Amino acid sequence: MLVIRLQRTGRKGHAQFRVVVQDSRRTPTSGKIVAQVGTYDPHAKVTTLNKERAEHYLSHGAQPSERVARLLTAEGVKLPKWVKASAEKAGKLRNPEKLRRNQPKEEPVETPAEAASVKAEAAAEPEAPVAEETEKPAE
Repeated sequence: MLVIRLQRTGRKGHAQFRVVVQDSRRTPTSGKIVAQVGTYDPHAKVTTLNKERAEHYLSHGAQPSERVARLLTAEGVKLPKWVKASAEKAGKLRNPEKLRRNQPKEEPVETPAEAASVKAEAAAEPEAPVAEETEKPAE
């Protein structure tokens, strides 16, 4: 049986992948592939696919891996009905109470130096006298 899977290339710490069609009994690192139908760069999120060849192998029974099935649907390749597409995984947070967005809002704390400078500025500025309204004598 043929499978469409990712074959890792690239240097250490900077993986890049080939999208290859391979016999399911072989390992991706064996190097023996039937065809290369594209590439995937996970760092730049760039996918290049030969859509016609991918559709050809899918129509002839090649089973895509979960990640390749996602890449193919993102590129607009129609998957056969028998391909089992995995549902989106819901991310589970281990300690949601520790997240900054879940913490209560705190008012900024003034340091004693900041408080003294604010008081000095307020004392240095004299308050403007409030103009009193005087009644004009009626003529």
